[in-house]
Amino acid sequence: MGRRLVPLTLDNLQDLPQRCRACVFWELDPVSGEAALKAGTPALEKEAWISAVLLDWGSCGRVVYVDDNPVGFVLYAPPAYVPRSTAFPTSPVSPDAVQLMTAFIMPGYQGQGLGRVMVQTVAKDLLRRGFKAIEAFGDARWKETACVLPADHLLAVGFKTVRPHPLHPRLRLELRTTLSWKEDVEMALDRLLGAVQKEPVLRPL
Repeated sequence: MGRRLVPLTLDNLQDLPQRCRACVFWELDPVSGEAALKAGTPALEKEAWISAVLLDWGSCGRVVYVDDNPVGFVLYAPPAYVPRSTAFPTSPVSPDAVQLMTAFIMPGYQGQGLGRVMVQTVAKDLLRRGFKAIEAFGDARWKETACVLPADHLLAVGFKTVRPHPLHPRLRLELRTTLSWKEDVEMALDRLLGAVQKEPVLRPL
């Protein structure tokens, strides 16, 4: 089984699940996001966002391929590029951290260590760029697929709560710890990424 993790670009954006390509929950503020939905332009807004981040900051995601089939992805960026983050009561994300926006592994490919490889790849990328951590807003009452990661799963893979909240705590993962994770974390990571979407066509996170 050959597997590759390739930087996300406009050329491979089509390899994301269809509904993920048109989801701008994190990429736009609530008002702009609603306007894009009403105008029927979220896919164009998503493409424009990725293009702008690539030009200004660089790589903001990875696409996972197994035997040349796209089976997952992760999307991340500094909070300055993530307008929705300011709408959370536990913002802002720390200045030395990058925000984990969304991540997904298709059913059938979970439990193979892909989650661990994905996060380690992101960690190495961000360490080279001078960042110390990944932070994410969790959903403490997560019950079904939504755009915010379940807090319990984030905690299970090594994130620590840095700002508690009954609904949306902010959690942090020190990047250097991801480079020495042991195998017992692999299944927890796969649970996290598997919980993001039960089906490949559902809305991301």
